[in-house]
Amino acid sequence: MRRLAFGPQVCGNVDEGSSREWLLTDGRGGYAMGTVSGLRTRRYHGLLIVAGDTPATRRLGLAALDPIVTLPSGASVRLATHEWADGTIAPRGHELLAGFELVDGLPRWRWRIGDVVLEREIAMVHGRPAVAVVHRLLTGGPVSLSLEALVTWRDIHGERTASGPAPTVESDENGCVVERAYRLRGPDFRAVGAWWRGVRHRTEAARGLPPQEDLWYAGGFHAELRQPGATAEVCAWAGDPDDQPPSPVQVVGEARRRNRAVVLAAQPADDAQATLALAADAFIVRTRAGVDVVAGYPWFGAWSRDTMLSYEGLFLTTNRVAEGRELLISYAGTLSEGMLANTADTGSVEYNTADGTLWFLHAVGRHVATTGDFDLAAQLLPALLDVIDHHLKGTRYGIGTDPIDGLLRQGVPGEALTWMDARVDGVPVTPRTGKPVEVNALWVNGLATVIKLAWQARTGAGAAVRAHPEALAGFTRRFPAPSGWLYDVVDGPAGDDATLRPNQLLAWSLPYAPLRPEPATLQAIGSALMTPLGLRSLAPGAPGYHGVHRGGPAARDTAYHTGTVWPWLTGPFVAAWRRLGVSADQTISDADDHLGEYGLGSVSETADGDAPHEATGCPFQAWSVAETLRARRL
Repeated sequence: MRRLAFGPQVCGNVDEGSSREWLLTDGRGGYAMGTVSGLRTRRYHGLLIVAGDTPATRRLGLAALDPIVTLPSGASVRLATHEWADGTIAPRGHELLAGFELVDGLPRWRWRIGDVVLEREIAMVHGRPAVAVVHRLLTGGPVSLSLEALVTWRDIHGERTASGPAPTVESDENGCVVERAYRLRGPDFRAVGAWWRGVRHRTEAARGLPPQEDLWYAGGFHAELRQPGATAEVCAWAGDPDDQPPSPVQVVGEARRRNRAVVLAAQPADDAQATLALAADAFIVRTRAGVDVVAGYPWFGAWSRDTMLSYEGLFLTTNRVAEGRELLISYAGTLSEGMLANTADTGSVEYNTADGTLWFLHAVGRHVATTGDFDLAAQLLPALLDVIDHHLKGTRYGIGTDPIDGLLRQGVPGEALTWMDARVDGVPVTPRTGKPVEVNALWVNGLATVIKLAWQARTGAGAAVRAHPEALAGFTRRFPAPSGWLYDVVDGPAGDDATLRPNQLLAWSLPYAPLRPEPATLQAIGSALMTPLGLRSLAPGAPGYHGVHRGGPAARDTAYHTGTVWPWLTGPFVAAWRRLGVSADQTISDADDHLGEYGLGSVSETADGDAPHEATGCPFQAWSVAETLRARRL
């Protein structure tokens, strides 16, 4: 895997170190997350974030475990880093960091206090909400080590303050149980019980969200590290309080072995592919309902569009076909009126996408084409034919086929049904009502996919046989624009929209794409939209362009699809060039350094459209990783 390590010039600079984030996941939708410097910059940062029945219903438990070293001289040195409501940073433990690195995907810190070097490693138990923290004396000593447990129990999207009741903590000499929700275990626990008020999250402040919370100091663990190699081990877990995980040292070792196995199974061709294969693993979870995909960390849950768009990159390029098969069958069970359920982060089930179901057809087709699993084709084909029938006669949200040209139209007032679905005050920023280019590229591709699957299953393809040539002819006739590229939407409320956007890339990059790419067109798109992290959602200079994806929720949502860079679009851009036999290796390698810039070892959700294209949105995003990985395997 790509080595990601930082020395004191990054770790010791609070701005540099806190802009790089690490992530560990538990395979259920829960996680641990923080920064290289140790500063908690988000409401979502902590050592134990526990998923509920779905990944979207998460709660923060153990927020921090602050180390304090007492030297032989009697001097005490605090190694944590916090920011407070008035902007003060204290303590400043980051200034003592000698280094940080990811080792087999696990974060490791080293603090140096003179001749004393203390190491910290963190890992999670795969398959249950449990975290292990190991501190090890590397040189010097003897020293005394205290670990202050700062706890809470709240929804990850909110704050908890001292204006309300303190968390209920039941203590014994081995640790404590917080809110009867999770347990902490470690050496020589001494209860305290006090509010730490005014902890500030600088990233939330920059996002226009409440930036402060109060944490409860439950107490501390204590250990004597008398010689190099001595350890102090703490674990925290939710669920059955008596079902203690293995020792933290064992958890770290097992996590390292598992991560190596995940990478080995993916058969990566180079270090970048190995890093991305491990990044992909973070998004594949198993809930009570079965295998699913988390769209992004730290705040997204499962979304069907994201899941199906990411399917090939997450499951097929990493050789996880058995899990993928299970997921496809499970999602097929959510089909209603020819539409795939879109499980929202609110916990409700909606059917509010024009493209999520079409991406599902694509995912099934890619699975069968890659694996030769014709039994799956036969099993799912009745459901897929039902999708086609409902789209032909019309289904929810005005989604249906226009009998004049065979193309799909979509849209009702107040709804944004394509992937460009941001809203401000409930009003869609880019509603794209009419016949969007990527939706119809997916429609043509989906019809052809169903015909191929029917042939493989040795049965009829129903209405798809007639609908495909009609849609293909309609696409070929309607979408080419005088500008030389494709219309973004035809038959919209204001007519045909020739705005240069990246959505048209699907018309050339899908397996059964309706058109063959033209080099001049791809060059024009690349010239206007391409950045080192991917393609902009709108060209600079176009009406409504926003080059910075920053500020409060309204400002960010306005810019979301009006200039912001989306790394996932690199996949279709590279695939379109490959159809012409042109390598896009430079486009792929441009993003290599990003693996160490924001979400470590992963690819961000978005970036600013304007240089220097700073990453924004979720630091760890499923379709960004999936399409970056897929592009490297083309």
